[in-house]
Amino acid sequence: MRRERLNELITEYWSWFAVALFLLVTVDMITTVFAARVHGVAMESNPLVEWALGRGAVALATLNLLAVVLVAAFFYALVELLRATQPQYRRPFAYLIEVFIGLLLFVGLAVFANNLAVIVLGGSLL
Repeated sequence: MRRERLNELITEYWSWFAVALFLLVTVDMITTVFAARVHGVAMESNPLVEWALGRGAVALATLNLLAVVLVAAFFYALVELLRATQPQYRRPFAYLIEVFIGLLLFVGLAVFANNLAVIVLGGSLL
């Protein structure tokens, strides 16, 4: 893989990563707050999020910001490893990054669906 193509691919990966993270974090925060408002904080199945909901919006936002920073740091490390990978192994490593982004999108949609189930049905899908 040429260096120019690699840089284009990395730019595309960052774009998809941003979309996936937006879906995962923003939509999750909105639906989590709504579910807690409708059914109470005790309906939250994640104890860390339940704790943050009990402490208020600043605690919840801080917890989510910390999660974003950690996931972004991990993704940055993956991208830098891709850059450092020998050219003949870059394509398989790039597939790994694509799977990671796909998993983020899937988790974002699954969390959204679960939060909607809590709001509408009054219980988690898990």
